[in-house]
Amino acid sequence: MIWDKAQDLGRLIGQSTEYQALRRAESSLREDAATVAMLDQIQTLARQVDQAVSSGKMPDQATAEAYENAVRDLEMSAAGQAYVVARANFEKLMAKVNQQISEGT
Repeated sequence: MIWDKAQDLGRLIGQSTEYQALRRAESSLREDAATVAMLDQIQTLARQVDQAVSSGKMPDQATAEAYENAVRDLEMSAAGQAYVVARANFEKLMAKVNQQISEGT
C-alpha cells in the first residue's frame, strides 16, 4: 500500500506545474549553445575546485574567481534566471510535500 501511494505521489509531482516548468527550463538550458558552453565551463571549474579541496588545499584564487564569475554569468542570463526561478518553485513544492509527510506521522 505504501508503495502504491508513493507511486501516486510521484506521478502527481511529475504532473505539477512546478515540475513541468523546471523541465522546460532545463530543456531551454540544454538548447542554448552559449548556455551549454557556460555549463561546461562551470563543470570544469567545479571539478578543479573539488580536486583542490579533496587534496586538502584551497583552490587558487583565479580558479575560484573564474568559477564564481561563470556561475554569476549563468544566473544573469535569461535561460539561467528562468531555471533558477523554476528550481526554487519546485523546491518550495517539495518542501511542502515533505512537511505534509512529516505531519502525517
